[in-house]
Amino acid sequence: MKRPAPMRRRRHAAPAARTIPAPRRRALARGAGPAAARAPLRRVLIANRGEIALRVLRACREMGLSPVMVYSEADRDSLPVRLADAAYLVGPPPASSSYLDVGAILRAAREGGADAVHPGYGFLAENPEFAEAVAGAGLVFIGPPPGAMRALGDKVEARRLMAERGVPVIPGLTDRAADAETLRRFARQAGYPIILKAAAGGGGKGMRVVRRDQEIDPALRAARSEAKASFGDDGVYAEKYLEGVRHVEVQVLADAHGHAVHLGERECSVQRRHQKLIEEAPSTAITSVARRRMGDLALRVVKASGYVNAGTVEFLLDAGGKAYFMEVNARLQVEHPVTEMVTGIDLVRAQIEIAQGDRLALRQEALEPRGWAIECRIVAEDPEHSFRPSPGRIGLLRFPAGPGVRVDSALQPGDTISLHYDALVAKLIAWGRDRGQAIARMRRALDEFLISGIRTSIPFHREVLADAEFQAGRIDIGYAERALPRLAAAMREAGPDAEAAAIAAAVAAAEESAGAVTGPGAAARAWGPGPWALAGRRALMEGRAPKHRTP
Repeated sequence: MKRPAPMRRRRHAAPAARTIPAPRRRALARGAGPAAARAPLRRVLIANRGEIALRVLRACREMGLSPVMVYSEADRDSLPVRLADAAYLVGPPPASSSYLDVGAILRAAREGGADAVHPGYGFLAENPEFAEAVAGAGLVFIGPPPGAMRALGDKVEARRLMAERGVPVIPGLTDRAADAETLRRFARQAGYPIILKAAAGGGGKGMRVVRRDQEIDPALRAARSEAKASFGDDGVYAEKYLEGVRHVEVQVLADAHGHAVHLGERECSVQRRHQKLIEEAPSTAITSVARRRMGDLALRVVKASGYVNAGTVEFLLDAGGKAYFMEVNARLQVEHPVTEMVTGIDLVRAQIEIAQGDRLALRQEALEPRGWAIECRIVAEDPEHSFRPSPGRIGLLRFPAGPGVRVDSALQPGDTISLHYDALVAKLIAWGRDRGQAIARMRRALDEFLISGIRTSIPFHREVLADAEFQAGRIDIGYAERALPRLAAAMREAGPDAEAAAIAAAVAAAEESAGAVTGPGAAARAWGPGPWALAGRRALMEGRAPKHRTP
């Protein structure tokens, strides 16, 4: 059997793993929640990669916990691996042979002396068999118990449970689709369009909209293939596809002592092909009364399933304000930073505290959003060419900063964006006292964000933030597709990565002239315009510099 290979560097000796008594271990494997009282954790294995691995690692450091990483051969030199106290190779680049290899991850946890596993998001985060295997190995799973994960993490089971409890659900199948003919019968009954979804996970993976009978077979094949690659489960179900609605989700926290709170909503309607591109908190469509109503609905979902830890209840909101239950993401969400920014609550820290049996000290009446936060998912895709993937090696990289700006990314100059994994480059978050200031700060931050070597979605984000419809909050899940034709012209006018191109030219000019400024008159020439200034002027004259527009 394959054994995980440890890195040679290790800053701290690995403490011995704490053993959970066998009866408790069996209870956890059956799906029981975290122990009401448990010794504090000491060492956490992070079963993920990229920015979320770094996010969890940083939370561990702040809590005095020792972080241990797993990594594939493609991530050997990544920042999370270099910052961990120990790191273990679990396989080659394909996720199916590394980050989805339960045996290799558990062996790494044992060899690393971990007493807990944090799954991050994606990969095995919503896999109840993985959670059971972690508990069966005597380790703490930092996430919901397997029983709740089965009830809610499986989207079909979640829909059935919510319908039984009287929670409004979107019309759809109550079982996984056995074959294409099952989908055709449902579509003829519900009416087109319908949407196929992965039963075992979210994040837009395994989703396909179908508008006519002849599209069902290829859509089913594609949805199953993508679901299998992303979650190790090719199960698919179908719902009626609602158009002109908003995608609004509610963040929840629940401890093992019966106390649960919601942290308000996130607006996630700016998406393309079911992949969220911009999220914000709060939502322009939600009043304080509606927030309480949706929050109460989310807590009903949590209590109905015995859910413990952090989770997200997702709804579709129609034009009349009616909320339909869509699914529960039984994990930390990619967009969790916007909730952290408007509540001041560290959600990763809360996850770890709940997993070790702590009581939530939060009270619902004290939880109201403060200010406004927006997140742009910067991805390695070219928005001028239908968001074509843009893998490659990163050259120049400068993250924005300043008041109210946060960047979650694990990338460094010289890193490679690989086709093996998600194309996420960074999560760029801006906070302001109100939505107008948050938008202004995000626009400034997008202009400061420099990256070369790959194409990114930054031009798209720039144009959306400048768009009058977005600024007025007139968005729904179809906004991005409708807006793209008119935004495309503006993207072409501004030109992608213009500033990065100017800086690359400046660096080249500096290198070429490094040895030329010598001899008599060198000091005088040194006081003239530098290569950075000259490159900037050249970019302006050639019309390549970004144009700042107001709608």
